[in-house]
Parts: sequence; C-alpha cells; structure tokens
Amino acid sequence: MKSILLLNGPNLSTLGIRKPEIYGTLTLHDIEKMVEEEIAECGWKLISIQDDGERELIHALRKHSNTLGAIINPGALMIAGWSLRDALETYPSPWIEVHISNIAARESFRHSSILSPLAKGIIVGFGPLGYKLAAQALKLHLNTPAMI
Repeated sequence: MKSILLLNGPNLSTLGIRKPEIYGTLTLHDIEKMVEEEIAECGWKLISIQDDGERELIHALRKHSNTLGAIINPGALMIAGWSLRDALETYPSPWIEVHISNIAARESFRHSSILSPLAKGIIVGFGPLGYKLAAQALKLHLNTPAMI
C-alpha cells in the first residue's frame, strides 16, 4: 500500500498540554487521525513517527524513503538540525514543512528554518489545521503535479 510519512520532532508528543495558547488543544494522536482521514480517500496509509532525537528521525527518513511524500514538523530542529537537513537532501519524495505557530511572529531565533529551502512548501501559523493543509497539498501535488 502507498503511504505518506508524518514526521514530528522534539516535544511534539506534548501537543494538547504544552502551551495550548500557542499550539492548541489537539493531541498528536488527534492530528494523526486528521491526516489519516485526509489521505484515506486516495487509498494511502499514514506512517507516523515522533521522536525527540534527531538521530531517530534520520533513521525514520531512511527506513521510509519509499513513501510517496512526507509532512514534517521538525520542531526546534528547524534551527540547528544540520544532520536532519542532510538526510532530507536525499529523501527522494516531496515533503512539506509544517509549523503550528507562525514562526515569523515569534522570537527572532524562530524566524528562519534551515530545512525550509529543501521543502516542497511550508505551512505555518494555521495551528493543527496546517497538517491537514499539508496533506491536501501533497495529494494535489502527487495526483496533479502541474498544479503545484
């Protein structure tokens, strides 16, 4: 079965309880279900991985390099995850970077992602809905590449 990789970095396992005024009240499980429902109409399966360690995320990318595409919220690794960046350079499928909060409206150290130049696109500031938007964008891109 064809699949989409959902990769979440450090501290994203605490969604729903960590700073709900910034990150909302949905849990990572809620978000996974939302993405699963979005891609199910294409007959695709979701492979969801969250880890606080950069090494484990790199291994997940390599292990699942045959997926159709990926939705990636690197968390704080967007700032200094150089080895994750190197791994994403060789990930063969399109991927979309997602950030729940508007990183440009937060502390200055969050304004720039070292990963963004490699992404097919970036979705920021739409809360957990950003994951669903990323799934929709991947569906459009994979089913009608000329659209995106």
